[in-house]
Amino acid sequence: MSILPKKNELGFFEIRLESIGGLGANLAGKMLAEAGVLSLGLKGSNFSSYGSEKKGSPVKSFIRFCDPEVEIRDHSPIEQPHIVGVFHEALYKTVNVVSGLDAEGIVLVNTSRDFDDVRRDLQLEYGTLAIIDALSIAVEEKTKVNTAMLGALYRICDFLDPESMRDVIRKTFTKKYPHLVEPNIRTFDRGYNEVQFKTYEVPEGAKGKNFTRSKPQLGFLTQEIGGVITAQANSILKDLSGSRQGFLPEFKQEKCIHCAACDNVCPDFCFVWEEGEDKRGRKQMFLKGIDYQYCKGCLKCVEACPTDALGDLRELLGYADENRVKQNFPFVAGGRF
Repeated sequence: MSILPKKNELGFFEIRLESIGGLGANLAGKMLAEAGVLSLGLKGSNFSSYGSEKKGSPVKSFIRFCDPEVEIRDHSPIEQPHIVGVFHEALYKTVNVVSGLDAEGIVLVNTSRDFDDVRRDLQLEYGTLAIIDALSIAVEEKTKVNTAMLGALYRICDFLDPESMRDVIRKTFTKKYPHLVEPNIRTFDRGYNEVQFKTYEVPEGAKGKNFTRSKPQLGFLTQEIGGVITAQANSILKDLSGSRQGFLPEFKQEKCIHCAACDNVCPDFCFVWEEGEDKRGRKQMFLKGIDYQYCKGCLKCVEACPTDALGDLRELLGYADENRVKQNFPFVAGGRF
């Protein structure tokens, strides 16, 4: 008799992890599949999808399980998952993380907010919502978000044996990072024990969410001749807030000496300056604040600041919008400078 709680028409139980580069979703998917195959004798597969392999880029990790007698001959991305794990809340802005979710599916979200707020942002009508403050656990245990998320996923996938994942953690870290074995096991256990659930009633005959595949604005039929970029410096059109891993720089203007050390190390357009005069009437550039649209939370500016004008801050919902000082790019829509 199968131990899998649900299966699609091909006999697969499918999980999709939505994340950004640097949070460990790729490794989490590998460890989850490995534990299911080695400890329970299930057949399984795991693979990931991402663009540029760097911190902050959107990442998807796919896990399929099936009974031993079923052959896995499907290696396409998972479009109708039974479980979705969201490693970073800011993904809501740019990615439809619940696309294709089963009507009775489960969404696990790394968040410190309450159920109804998260449900509204996800536009989740029914199904089960699970929340875990994986970032706080990772900060306290000095580990990564992925281990706490694995613990929560194991609580959701109750057919999996938690002890098998503890063995995988030991196997993964013992050789190169033995000092991280116990902190990661504690993080896994906390994720398993601290995840919370709330189920929204599924009406009879309810269907899962439609899967939508995002399309580029400029494609084969719509691209300009020669592949022309229609707006100069087009990176200023992007919102990099989804790249942050839970922290951002906090600016204290009264402590700033306007030395521009922060701007020298900033890889993007974060710092906003204005021309003014110092006490002697000499012209000088003064730092007004930070445009958090372009901040991906690398915190290089915090390391470079010679005073306490910049510090690292655990990002709170709405903080970036309330404290953002906007850049002025008058030619963003194209034209010549």
